[in-house]
Amino acid sequence: MADPSSYRPVPGQIPDSPGVYRFRDEHRRVIYVGKAKSLRQRLANYFQDLANLHPRTRTMVTTAASVEWTVVSTEVEALQLEYSWIKEYDPRFNVKYRDDKSYPYLAVTMNEEFPRVQVMRGHKKKGVRYFGPYAHAWAIRDTVDLLLRVFPVRTCSAGVFKNAARTGRPCLLGYIGKCSAPCVGRVSADEHRELAEEFSDFMAGRTGTYLRRLEKQMTEAAEEMEYERAARLRDDIEALKKAMEKNAVVLADATDADLIAVAEDELEAAVQIFHVRGGRVRGQRGWVTDKVEEITTGALVEHALQQLYGEETGDSVPKEVLVPALPDPLEPVQEWLTGRRGSNVSLRIPQRGDKKALMETVARNAQQALVLHKTKRASDLTTRSRALEEIAEALDLDSAPLRIECYDISHLQGDDVVASMVVFEDGLQRKSEYRRFQIKGFEGQDDVRSMHEVITRRFKRYIAEKEKTGEWVDEGAGSGSQDPQDDFRDASGNTLTEDNGRPKKFAYPPQLVVVDGGRPQVAAAKKALDELGIDDVAVCGLAKRLEEVWLPDDEDPVVLPRTSEGLYLLQRVRDEAHRFAITYQRTKRAKRFRSSPLDDVPGLGDTRKQALLKHFGSLKKLRSATIDQICEVPGIGRKTAETIAVALAQAAPAAPAVNTATGEIMEEEPGTMGSTGEPATAGAPDERRGQET
Repeated sequence: MADPSSYRPVPGQIPDSPGVYRFRDEHRRVIYVGKAKSLRQRLANYFQDLANLHPRTRTMVTTAASVEWTVVSTEVEALQLEYSWIKEYDPRFNVKYRDDKSYPYLAVTMNEEFPRVQVMRGHKKKGVRYFGPYAHAWAIRDTVDLLLRVFPVRTCSAGVFKNAARTGRPCLLGYIGKCSAPCVGRVSADEHRELAEEFSDFMAGRTGTYLRRLEKQMTEAAEEMEYERAARLRDDIEALKKAMEKNAVVLADATDADLIAVAEDELEAAVQIFHVRGGRVRGQRGWVTDKVEEITTGALVEHALQQLYGEETGDSVPKEVLVPALPDPLEPVQEWLTGRRGSNVSLRIPQRGDKKALMETVARNAQQALVLHKTKRASDLTTRSRALEEIAEALDLDSAPLRIECYDISHLQGDDVVASMVVFEDGLQRKSEYRRFQIKGFEGQDDVRSMHEVITRRFKRYIAEKEKTGEWVDEGAGSGSQDPQDDFRDASGNTLTEDNGRPKKFAYPPQLVVVDGGRPQVAAAKKALDELGIDDVAVCGLAKRLEEVWLPDDEDPVVLPRTSEGLYLLQRVRDEAHRFAITYQRTKRAKRFRSSPLDDVPGLGDTRKQALLKHFGSLKKLRSATIDQICEVPGIGRKTAETIAVALAQAAPAAPAVNTATGEIMEEEPGTMGSTGEPATAGAPDERRGQET
């Protein structure tokens, strides 16, 4: 890892003007491209104390070995150059969107002498007009089949076209009237191109004018008693209307707009785009990306706009683009879009009405796409096998860890300390094996001791089950439990049992224990296993800051590549343990709060209630205070102090303690910490079977 100070530019060397910068590694590969309104100010942010940098930014600057920049005239030029360099260098630390699937487009090859209508995928070609993307190729073919009656444009391949021209006989579509047969000279190249342009105009949303023209021609044909021609025009109109009905109207004002929504978590983001033309949804597409840098939703939107319109011009860029968050700064992006279209483009967040409702639909699609992407990645057998093999190789295990247990500690400033245990078998969740622990053996914020206790309790019961002596192993004073069977009771004290009446148990031991944390937590877990004489279970920790994997006896962490499936699986396991722990902690905390006697004091708001509790430290001390002492609190007058004293006196004498941080009253239970910080009697730990809450 390089020291950023070793390649930091000399002060004053960096210009104070717009530009684009590139970080390169020791092999001169570009690893990050960025733009800035002021290069001097932006680059200075990278060369501050490493402790102040976001973990992923810190990884980037320590991976880099040099930085260089290019000055431009405006921020719009910087945006364009940034896009070009990202396309050229594909930097590993930049956001890289990838399609969650290959979407088909309806394409009209206007770059050919005789334009062709066809289904196309992949990169867009110059001179080809694209419509879509569509969810399915068959949807394009159905639409084209309806439109060919009115716009008989060529759809055949180059080989079929040349063969028909050589033999002088058109294909079947030419015989049934669904192709104008330019291959045999029925229409000229100019006439065929005009048909292709009318087809493109109709697909672009300009349908009203053409329908009105056909209706007028139909009426004229009927008046002139050309009934066959009128019937043919009538059928053409019905075919066009049927093609239009395939796209539901979503915006009544015939709006042309693209709607972009983003769903994200700490690791990945999904983008969904709805293309609305003429008030109808003409296409939909989606992207997913790994978040390899610190990035906001606005920045994700900016990168999506670059990828969506970076190679588009003219009407391909709509008049209006609706987004969930605006890029910062907004003006260069809006000016860049205007330049791509050739006229003004509105980039904004919808606030109300049909557009906001449609944006919510797009957002739901983005969230579903993110969930589906994660599910596919997790459920693929080959991917899971590769992930387990990578973990085994990185941790030097004898075999792939088919059962992984992960533990996490959660509390609120030392109160309501709980722990979670989640289980993954063969890379998949086993929610029936989840467990929740209640830590009550000691006070304070000590995640290390809590981790030691949880691992001890879990594996003591494993040993007890393994020995099958019929007797329970004593938990000891460390857990605060006198009866190990207490660890199988729910919050009401009811014993959790299997169908046969036996207490719940922990299935079988894992091959790998993962703890949420770094070296201290890993050392605590390893110590607990050593004390129990267990030497066939591997232990590692995953530190959230840099996503480093820590082993018990190693001074340095194991760093897995960001693209590693093994790292992705460990992150999923860790995040699931964190989610399960914090859900349990919040549930327990919510059950302990009830209303405060201070709520009954007229005119006493939250600010003054918090001031009272902060001044006295607890509701018990406030109750014993005199009126003069209450008056010493800023904002509390004598009349209010008298009202407070009366309200507290009327309250039950055995009133519970108050949470000094929130002003909420807590029910004091055996085994919990009182609001004064004095340890209460340790009660039985509570471990519950994991259920989704």
